[in-house]
Amino acid sequence: MKTIRALWLGALLALSLAMLVSHAAAQTAPVAAVIKNGSVVSMEYVLANDAGQVMDSNKGQEPMVYTQGAGQIIPGLERELNGLKAGDEKKVQVKPADGYGPVDPAAFQEVPKEMLPPEALKVGTILTARTPQGQPMPVRIHEIRETTVIVDFNHPMAGKTLFFEIKIIAVK
Repeated sequence: MKTIRALWLGALLALSLAMLVSHAAAQTAPVAAVIKNGSVVSMEYVLANDAGQVMDSNKGQEPMVYTQGAGQIIPGLERELNGLKAGDEKKVQVKPADGYGPVDPAAFQEVPKEMLPPEALKVGTILTARTPQGQPMPVRIHEIRETTVIVDFNHPMAGKTLFFEIKIIAVK
């Protein structure tokens, strides 16, 4: 009887130890960091327009790094990345209101032709203007008139639905 009881207690003790070891391992196993406000995220992306034409990409290059919640990327994309972790991939569609906004008619300005270099006088030409703070800002020649030019100060992606393919490289 003592032998059976000793075997039973030994088995129970071994099982208890195994459970403790398993529980301790689970407690110390690294938990994959998920994207949340304050996370530093490295990602690879491909940006396409609604026709499927690739507009921008860093695939096969250095990852883009940003801080979640700091307003460093467009709001619609940032919101869709919450909760992802390293290795996750996601396709994200961002409407204009959550991207670069709608086209603002007030952002079209008429300027005298002589203010622009002659080689820039083609519809679609992208020029770089400076904001009052000195930051570079792309502007596009929208229309050429007899003595003036209509310049579009909207962001080039304003009014466009954006399609991203995202791969999260790292979350810290």
